[in-house]
This record gives sequence, structure tokens and C-alpha cells, in this order.
Amino acid sequence: MNSAQRQEAAAQERRERKRVADLLAQAERDELEAAWEALPSKPAVRPVRGPETGLVMVRGRIGGGGSPFNLGEVTVTRATVRLASGTIGHSHSLGTDREKARLSAIFDALWQQSATKGFVEKAILQPVTERIADYDRKRAEETAATRVDFFTMVRGED
Repeated sequence: MNSAQRQEAAAQERRERKRVADLLAQAERDELEAAWEALPSKPAVRPVRGPETGLVMVRGRIGGGGSPFNLGEVTVTRATVRLASGTIGHSHSLGTDREKARLSAIFDALWQQSATKGFVEKAILQPVTERIADYDRKRAEETAATRVDFFTMVRGED
């Protein structure tokens, strides 16, 4: 494998980790708890950091392209765990739900292991993806139902 191929493989791995982190952050606590209960063999988990709650400054831009400004602070909970295998998992999520952050970090670590990656994809990531897609579809349908088309008729030359 040459240097360019290694760089592309590393970039692909980062994109996949970002996808997993995004979906775990959007997972509901009950979805995570149900997947934890369904896990056939629960790993030994040691906390490395947290879960802990803090504030993060959110920045915005007018129109998406203007100068950035501080919009305000949001509450975020993060956690880092180490499985008995040595794999480390991280999570960040909006809000103050520490158990959600802990479970998300555990599933992040489990996703990194080849033996449990398929379980995490099937038990959590796929259902969360489907739930988000359903929500987006319903919202688009509701928005489309209120759409008004305006048109102008030309009356001829005056």
C-alpha cells in the first residue's frame, strides 16, 4: 500500500468514525439501553473521563456566510471509556444525560472492534438512521402541505 492509499484509507476511517459519533449523539437513551440489554456478552468497562457535563460556546453566521458571532452556550455531556480489550470509546451529546453519554462511548468502542461492529451497526446505527430519515421525511411532507405557489399572469400589452 503506497502513501496515497494509506492517506485515503485514513480519511475514510475518519469519515466513518464521524458518522458513528454523529449517530450515537443523536440516539435516544432508550435506544441505547435497549441495545445494551440485547448485547449478548457485555464487556468490562472502565471510565477514563466522565461522564461530565459542561458548556460549549455555539458560534453562528448570518446567512451562513457572514462574519461569525457568539450565539450562546449549550450544555454538553461527554464521556470516555476503556473496554477490557483496551479499546477506547468517546462520546459527546447535547444535554445533561450522563448515562446516555456513557452508553454512547461504550458503543463507540464496541464499533471499533471487528467482533462487535456488526452488532452496533444493526442494533443502534441503522435504527437511528431510519428514525432520523423518517422524521426528516415527515417534516418535509408537512412543509410541502403548506406550500403556496404564486404565479403572475400577463394581461397583455398596455
